[in-house]
Amino acid sequence: MNILEQIGAIGVVPVIAISDAEKAVPLAKALKEGGIPCAEVTFRTKEGEECIRRIAKELPDILVGAGTVLTKEQVDRAIDAGAKFIVSPGFNPNVVGYCVDKGIPVVPGCSTPSDMEAAMEFGLDAVKFFPAEQAGGLAYIKACAAPYTKLRFMPTGGISAQNLGKYMEFNKVLACGGSWMVAKELIDAGKFPEITRLCKQAVEIVRTARGFVRV
Repeated sequence: MNILEQIGAIGVVPVIAISDAEKAVPLAKALKEGGIPCAEVTFRTKEGEECIRRIAKELPDILVGAGTVLTKEQVDRAIDAGAKFIVSPGFNPNVVGYCVDKGIPVVPGCSTPSDMEAAMEFGLDAVKFFPAEQAGGLAYIKACAAPYTKLRFMPTGGISAQNLGKYMEFNKVLACGGSWMVAKELIDAGKFPEITRLCKQAVEIVRTARGFVRV
């Protein structure tokens, strides 16, 4: 099973902005205990790279990736730290092409048909739909999925426990990215049991949605 298929099997990608590297491993353990052995650690904070490095070293069975990757230099740093996939908020052909050449899975942010076609030109079959709720939500994804029949989507932005299920009912949604289960205040306060609880809740939502609709 390749990286994207593993992400799809999990169904939820926690999007993490963390400012204390000491909390990286306990956080990853909480995610795993909650049934989500996956983490997109963003480069929004200066500690992001070190957090990826620690998770990759201490918990190699966690599918850890780098998010908010904006430059080729950040791609190199992410790979060196142990990231297994790259996520970006927008479609930058230089970054996408660099990832493709290096053979690391990349999920670029796309919010227009032009972005999606550009991604497909690079051989990608999955894109991050961002910002999901603000850009039109599930209705927009369904409209785009009609002509782009082989494309899958990872909506991120405005996803929560309240709307996760409706996204996951659509079989063109690979997974959803979200930060509600890894909110900054929970991480800063070390409330890892609560993070685990929220992860278990998200996993159950995904299972329920897919059980009725997904094929």
